[in-house]
Amino acid sequence: METSRQLLASSGLPQADPEVCPSSPLRFPDGGEYRIEIPSTEGPRVLTAVLDEAEKRQVPVHRISQGSGIMLLTEPEIREMSAIGAKHSIEVNLFLGPRASFDIGAQAVSPAGRALALSMRGSNQLAHGLADVERACDLGIRSVLVSDLGSLELVAEGRAKGIFPKDLIIKTSVMMAPANPASARILERLGADTINIPSDLTLPQIASIRAAITKPIDFYVEAPDNIGGFIRYYEIPEFIRVAAPIYLKFGLKNAPDVYPSGTHLENTVLALSRERVRRAAIACEHIARYCPDAIMSPLGAADLGIPIPADH
Repeated sequence: METSRQLLASSGLPQADPEVCPSSPLRFPDGGEYRIEIPSTEGPRVLTAVLDEAEKRQVPVHRISQGSGIMLLTEPEIREMSAIGAKHSIEVNLFLGPRASFDIGAQAVSPAGRALALSMRGSNQLAHGLADVERACDLGIRSVLVSDLGSLELVAEGRAKGIFPKDLIIKTSVMMAPANPASARILERLGADTINIPSDLTLPQIASIRAAITKPIDFYVEAPDNIGGFIRYYEIPEFIRVAAPIYLKFGLKNAPDVYPSGTHLENTVLALSRERVRRAAIACEHIARYCPDAIMSPLGAADLGIPIPADH
């Protein structure tokens, strides 16, 4: 294994997962170690419900993310989400549109091909995804979620060239989650600002990824069933210590997959989102009890992708 370890070292990567996980020296720009994200916030009514539940339960929310896609939101809905996000200084993160699972190809829905489900098929879908970014940005959004390597590179290139806003946040999806430090570093190099890693990694594996990248890590403390259904609340103190800066995310085990969402599923989505906030409240209790010295980023932090309402 010596040659293999040497190659890892010469590439600037950890030679092995650490037996004792070091504390991460990295922080958000404001000095915070962790932030809270509520995923699967599918539209303005759901966003309003999330904020209402968060206020009732005194849960800080830094970011919400949506999964059905920008293409499945109307312009008034995107404008309203932008306005709500701006009013509450919360990052509103929306998913790029067409994907393989929406297309006519069968491989993405076959047992062996499900890893392709959120990739983009052909040049047309790439163009449509970029159009989704342009549309969202025009309506005030400053944070997008990508699940395809090519689209990640193109959105970052568009941002660098001034086609998209310079302050646009690019978040990578758990559906393209890197399971090793080399893969995570590729996403960082391609322009990702915040990287979702798999929810089933061990702490040493997480530590290896943290050693290879500087960008914030996104992590499902509770994962939906379609990505494993893991529930890891008691590990939160170690996630913060080892992986900071980290976004703690709260999916739901034993819950239906609602993508793509719409008014036909709205009552279900509202109930699920309120429960995600309740799960975040449980996490906050764990932090207060088991790692009270952990530093949370302030709400409304300067580097969040907070929307800019389209009339500005």
